[in-house]
Amino acid sequence: MSNHMITRENYNTQMTLPLDGKEEKTPAKRNLAPTFKPYDNRQVQMIYDIESLIPEHHVARVVDEMVEAIPDKQLFSHYKGGGRSSYHPKMMLQIILYAYSQKVYSCRGIEKLVKENIPAMWLSAMQQPDFRTINEFRGERMKAFMDELFEVMILKLIKEHYITMENYFLDGTKIEANANKYSFVWKKSTLKFEEKSKEKIQETLKHIHELTQLEAGTGQKESDQHTEITEQNLEEIAKEIEEKVETLTEEIEKETDTSIRKEKRKKRSQLKKSVKQIREDFLPRMARYKEQKEMFGDRNSYSKTDKDATFMRMKGDHMKNGQLKPGYNVQKGTENQFILFYTIHQRPTDTRCFIPHMEKLASTSLPMPQTVIADAGYGSEENYVYAVGDEKEPRFEFLIPYGSYVKEQTRT
Repeated sequence: MSNHMITRENYNTQMTLPLDGKEEKTPAKRNLAPTFKPYDNRQVQMIYDIESLIPEHHVARVVDEMVEAIPDKQLFSHYKGGGRSSYHPKMMLQIILYAYSQKVYSCRGIEKLVKENIPAMWLSAMQQPDFRTINEFRGERMKAFMDELFEVMILKLIKEHYITMENYFLDGTKIEANANKYSFVWKKSTLKFEEKSKEKIQETLKHIHELTQLEAGTGQKESDQHTEITEQNLEEIAKEIEEKVETLTEEIEKETDTSIRKEKRKKRSQLKKSVKQIREDFLPRMARYKEQKEMFGDRNSYSKTDKDATFMRMKGDHMKNGQLKPGYNVQKGTENQFILFYTIHQRPTDTRCFIPHMEKLASTSLPMPQTVIADAGYGSEENYVYAVGDEKEPRFEFLIPYGSYVKEQTRT
């Protein structure tokens, strides 16, 4: 029985044997070579129609359509005749607007985009203005006619029935300035320091008057009558003291008595010290205070590194805590997701921006809205009176609640 036992290995071996007694032949595998599409970047290549590479609904086509709708006369009026031929303003405007849509803002970045990006190459008609040309166009020419072009775009949207200017939704946002947030100047502190400086100047002028004993001079008028101290008055006092110093110098040279000469030298030294204090301390300080007050205007603060920026309370941190940062208050009117008009203000509150914003809108060629909708941040008696008009005929309808309106609607 053991001689006829079949193990699993023998059984498997037995099953592999061919029935006819011949060995089974397995087909040999074919060795196929890999195939690739032809590739030769050294071969001359040519694009006959670069526009065919731009998708139908690409943003570049939108930019091209909007800019081409601008009358040439509006753009050409900002160029003088003669000289070397300039790049076409529509081409320059198109590549800049397209670059902005791609979040490219630097002149060198726009120059690179025109050389490497196919939509930008199409908009520029394969022309390649350098970064200096782009910077000059954007900083001078584009700055001059940008507001006018914005109005042309809005009028085109109205003509094509995208917007109607019937309902004007107004709101503001604060944009942080590119400035040092610790370099602030406060109006209240400036006025306080100016008053202290004037008190110090009055004491110095009184001391000078005691030294010089001027009769009916500027020093007597400043010290005794306490008139307003100005740069002109200080300059006159400084000149008068300098003349006194020259007189003392001549007297010292002629004087033979040693004790008298010593006394006059001491007096001259004190006068020289006073003149130096006026010219190197008081006059520069008065000039600085004057410049700061002119810079303030109706503002309460400004930044040293961006003097147009005003310190405003912003909710920029993750805890939503208000922080004072230099910035601008941008007011925007919208309809159907289009920005209809915008103004930039140095005032931190929306309430004080309402009338200037609407006045600037009225000065443009755009139609005035029928109804203005805004939040309670714009609700004030002054703004309501402005909307109603002087003759009790409303300039426009308005839907602007006041601050306590929602609270007054509750049952309590």
